[in-house]
Amino acid sequence: MMLQTDIAVIGAGPAGANAALAAARQGFSVMLLDEQPLPGGQVWRAKSTAILDAPATPEGDAGDRLRQSVKRSSVTYAGDARVWQIEPVEGAWQLHMLKGGRTAPLRARALVIATGAREFVQPVPGWTTPGVLGLAGATALFKQELALPGKRIIVSGTGPLVFYVAAEIRRLGGEVAAVVTPNSQGDWLRVLPAMLPRPDLLMRGARWIADLMASGVPIHWRHAVTRVEGGSRVRGVGFRKLAPDWSPIGTSQGLEGDSLCLGNGLIPAVEAAQLAGVALAYHPELGGWVPRHDEDGATDVPGVFICGDSAGIRGAAAAEIHGRLAGLCAAQHLGADTRKERKQLRPIHARAARFGTTMTALSIPRAGLAQLTTEETVICRCESLTRSAIAAEIAGGARSSNAVKSGLRAGMGACGGKFCQTTVARMIAAADGRAEADVPPPTPRPPLRPVPVSVLAGDFEYSDLPIPKPAPL
Repeated sequence: MMLQTDIAVIGAGPAGANAALAAARQGFSVMLLDEQPLPGGQVWRAKSTAILDAPATPEGDAGDRLRQSVKRSSVTYAGDARVWQIEPVEGAWQLHMLKGGRTAPLRARALVIATGAREFVQPVPGWTTPGVLGLAGATALFKQELALPGKRIIVSGTGPLVFYVAAEIRRLGGEVAAVVTPNSQGDWLRVLPAMLPRPDLLMRGARWIADLMASGVPIHWRHAVTRVEGGSRVRGVGFRKLAPDWSPIGTSQGLEGDSLCLGNGLIPAVEAAQLAGVALAYHPELGGWVPRHDEDGATDVPGVFICGDSAGIRGAAAAEIHGRLAGLCAAQHLGADTRKERKQLRPIHARAARFGTTMTALSIPRAGLAQLTTEETVICRCESLTRSAIAAEIAGGARSSNAVKSGLRAGMGACGGKFCQTTVARMIAAADGRAEADVPPPTPRPPLRPVPVSVLAGDFEYSDLPIPKPAPL
């Protein structure tokens, strides 16, 4: 059965949920879709229903308020829904989603895409060892399950997330073996003026670092993990000092630990926007490739709007407001007059975005970090492709992400290229002496997410095929 709605919103994080709420307040029917059971997204992820009680956190409180707002509104929330195809049909947008073990079509007059971001991890030897988690993946574990990946945990990465993860490990009763960050103390001092408009966040971050220092947790500024030790599990890491461009220098040192949280910033998740036909532009200050959009989230494709981290990494506070702008813009597309409200929101969003992009700048890897990936380091986890294999393909003439994907299947596994795509593009750019902006992402293909073939087949039975009997001998 075909579902119908005025506006479909993909992604129920701070941006998507606020877009849905803003559009619904204009009197339109809105369906909010997300793979998680409850709204909140990665930033405000809901706790598991198995957890009866837990200490309050700012993220948990914000998520609870958002979930209550969605529950009290006219928005229809479809949780555990995996959107795998987007296509224009008769002046509307048709989405195909996997829900309840079946694929269901949904037709909407307008579409808001708020698919968030994916994490980038610079591959190092041993990064696929069990016990290595992304920084963002670790936060999901903390928020949803209140669980830790190990007992003695090494935390390494860029930007403020590395200190948030370390602080959460300690709050949940774990031991932080050390914090290893490519950022220097000078990097943080330089962005201090931009942080002053948010003294609440500034003080929160200061408390994280002060607690680590008071507890005797080593903080290795301008260092990076260069290898992970262990076979079936993490036993420790090697790390080295970095030059200003973040290339490794000096001698290797070691740390013991049974798990590692590792991350190097966020990258907008643009695949859904690409599938809807939205053109991309390269903005390194926003995390890389982002869909072309105006300040209210309108794209160059009529009826398609983009907001939040999928439109550029500007932080959760900016994502909330950007979501409201996009929802109001979608409502305007369908006939409402939302110009006055959007005019009031734009300067508020601009202020929040300035703070968010300052934090993003701390997380963006510098060129030298690529030297941490050795020739035998696995880059494409799904196909077990090493740097040397991908380099050979590039040397053989593969000068685009599509060409490497076609030749080696890099990006054709279950993750759809989310782990390897950025590293492959940077290798192509470096080999040709080109800028990363000259190497666009691969052409998107459905399904956006893995879908069982049995679900796509529906009620198909092999025995129903009209197969003629073999000819007599």
